[in-house]
Amino acid sequence: MLPIVIALSGASGVTLGIRLLEAIPQERECYAIATDGAHEVLRREKLHNVQWLRDDDIGAKVASGSFLCEAMAIVPCSMNTLGKIASGIADNLTTRAASVCLKERRKLLLAPREMPFSTLALEQMQRLSLYGVLIAPPVAAYYANVQNLEAMERFWVGKWLDLLQIPHNLYERWGG
Repeated sequence: MLPIVIALSGASGVTLGIRLLEAIPQERECYAIATDGAHEVLRREKLHNVQWLRDDDIGAKVASGSFLCEAMAIVPCSMNTLGKIASGIADNLTTRAASVCLKERRKLLLAPREMPFSTLALEQMQRLSLYGVLIAPPVAAYYANVQNLEAMERFWVGKWLDLLQIPHNLYERWGG
């Protein structure tokens, strides 16, 4: 089983990225990148199977096409990071690893966290979607009959795991 790369971009909503990292099965090799904005929140977190990489380490192995990974997810994904990826700017480890995923045609999932979306951001999301990027913002799912924010977060993380094809039991599927 190939490793997975998770990046946390920005500080607002970084707990969603932490929830995703916590849900990755312990036996799964996982590399994580945190942008400068996410580091403040992350200093207090201890996660079991995560190897942390510095966002300024552009030479880390996840920045190479020869590093095989199954997928990369950026949760949350700031508009700054999304715009850089859509424009081909690879000036830090997060955007470089995403660029490699695009080049190598590997699965890339972005969870944009800001709203409302500007026309420019929507155009960039559309462009990335045409390249095969999975655009999956944390959108409230009222049909999931969630009763609180924790349950909603489990639903979002579960949907991201579904897209990454990682088994889980975080929410009840439609039809029981």
